[in-house]
Amino acid sequence: MSDQNESIKQWAENGSRQLGDTLRRLSGQGDDKNHNWLLYLVLGFALVFLWQGIMATHDSEIPYSEFIQKVNAGQVEQVLVSEQAIVGNLTPEAGETQGKPFVTVPLWNSELVKTLEQHNVKYTVRQGGGWFSNFVFVWLLPMLILFALWGWMARRMTGGGFFGLGKRRTPLEAGDLQQTTFNDVAGAEEAKQELMETIDFLRDPTHIQRLGGRMPKGVLLVGAPGTGKTLLARAVAGEAKVPFFNIGGSEFIELFVGVGASRVRDLFEQARQKAPCIIFIDELDAIGRSRGGPVVMGGHDEREQTLNQLLTEMDGFDASSGVVVMAATNRPEILDKALLRAGRFDRQIVVDKPGLADRVAILKLHTQNIKLAKNLDLGIIAQRTPGFVGADLANIANEAAILAVRDNQEDVTLQNFEAAIDRIIAGPEKKSRALSEAEKRRVAYHESGHALVAKQVPTGEPVHKISIIPRGGMALGYTLQLPVEEKFLSTEPELKDRIAILLGGRVAEEIALGDVSSGAQNDLEKASEIAHAMVCELGMSRKLGPLTYGRRQKLQYLGTEGMEERNFSDDTARLIDAEVRELVEEGYRRAKDILAAQRATLDHLAQRLQECEVLSGEELKQLLM
Repeated sequence: MSDQNESIKQWAENGSRQLGDTLRRLSGQGDDKNHNWLLYLVLGFALVFLWQGIMATHDSEIPYSEFIQKVNAGQVEQVLVSEQAIVGNLTPEAGETQGKPFVTVPLWNSELVKTLEQHNVKYTVRQGGGWFSNFVFVWLLPMLILFALWGWMARRMTGGGFFGLGKRRTPLEAGDLQQTTFNDVAGAEEAKQELMETIDFLRDPTHIQRLGGRMPKGVLLVGAPGTGKTLLARAVAGEAKVPFFNIGGSEFIELFVGVGASRVRDLFEQARQKAPCIIFIDELDAIGRSRGGPVVMGGHDEREQTLNQLLTEMDGFDASSGVVVMAATNRPEILDKALLRAGRFDRQIVVDKPGLADRVAILKLHTQNIKLAKNLDLGIIAQRTPGFVGADLANIANEAAILAVRDNQEDVTLQNFEAAIDRIIAGPEKKSRALSEAEKRRVAYHESGHALVAKQVPTGEPVHKISIIPRGGMALGYTLQLPVEEKFLSTEPELKDRIAILLGGRVAEEIALGDVSSGAQNDLEKASEIAHAMVCELGMSRKLGPLTYGRRQKLQYLGTEGMEERNFSDDTARLIDAEVRELVEEGYRRAKDILAAQRATLDHLAQRLQECEVLSGEELKQLLM
């Protein structure tokens, strides 16, 4: 019996030691590399239940009546009497050093003690389960379970340690990121020139101070998605050879209020220790939206407190310390005005979409490791991709290489790039979507109508390709036009010609087939938008004059835009509707006159398109000669 008690005591001590180790891991005092504390806790409970099962099977349970019989027969050596059970050992038989253990459920009566004493049975009476077991299983173990669950939930919700909910050490990016330089950034020459001053300051903070000047505290990179804002920030760090702290705006926001503010403090604390360095906050609009709108929880929500802490930190650190805060956003109009005032993000650099020459440079950069055909001219690809940003051009180069590998080619040709551009613009080909002959004929007339009107109107851009192969979601065909030169403005005649081109497909169906289909839905929508913009936003209506009608309302709290606020009367609204209708109907009449005069050419082009499915701009010119 003493050996059994020693085993129980040893097990309890080991369990306490393991629970203590688990507690230290929860509080962050254990090995930082070991984050599987929950698994160890579950294994601990499993060992407890396993030990109990072993003990239950090891002890031999006997009825209480049999226990009394064995006592009267002198076959019981010693017992431990408690409220839950009577545990003991039988008298050893010949050749045994210790009797067999047994257990029985007690039936309390006043004669039990007398019976044990009469037969010289050693007995011990224990009230309850003992102070140690009561403390462990009744108090300590339930508290540890609650403590562990609480720590696990807090860790999942905040991403931090148990006692340091807001303590997130922002990783210092090194290695490859610091090797990025301006040689890895094609185009964006104006932005590079603006950032050169920041690089000079980081290299030598005292250089700009010799005439009493100071470096701007914050640099905000503004531009459309994919223009290379993050790449430029990394290149600045690589050129200056300084540490680069990169964190996304959304990483500051957590469920618990105050966590984001704590992370902002932690970030700036690390930056001061590593100065000179760069703090780069990507997607600044995630935490920097304008404050306002309905009051939520007294106005002290997590995003607002994080923004307030960021404003405080940017006011608090010395501009001469060598810490430059850079940020990027593609939605500068929704940022809080306090962020953009002098002394915070007081320098804004626009990273615009690349022009023709910049697109050529970007394509050269992204095709360095691609085996191109000898006669491939990247300038043609750049002309075909107006409005594309650096990320789009990188995707085109990669798609072209994939298509070349798919066809087992030795190099990447212009046709591969053409197919990649078509895939990105209109979606992948849907070869499984077979059109009936009637639908194929209708689509051919529709696209031929677009092409012929574009060829005949004065300001129409050259047609580069016509296709009636289904692509993407619902596109059954398309007509691709390419501008002769980069344009940033549109005149009134150009907009009217664009409306006529959009309506050319519907008009061609009506002339050739006698009715119209639902395929012109997107064309009608675009034509209506252009006409509405001409009347309400661009002042191109003779009756309404050079005025704008309707204001664009920004819903700052919801983060949405484009809600139009009506600021005109009902009579003006009716006049606007009439003017928009007149512009669309004028374009419809122009397209109808052009296609009626070119009826034979329309039939010939539609027939040729049904046979070939795809016609290039050169083939179209030969057909129209």
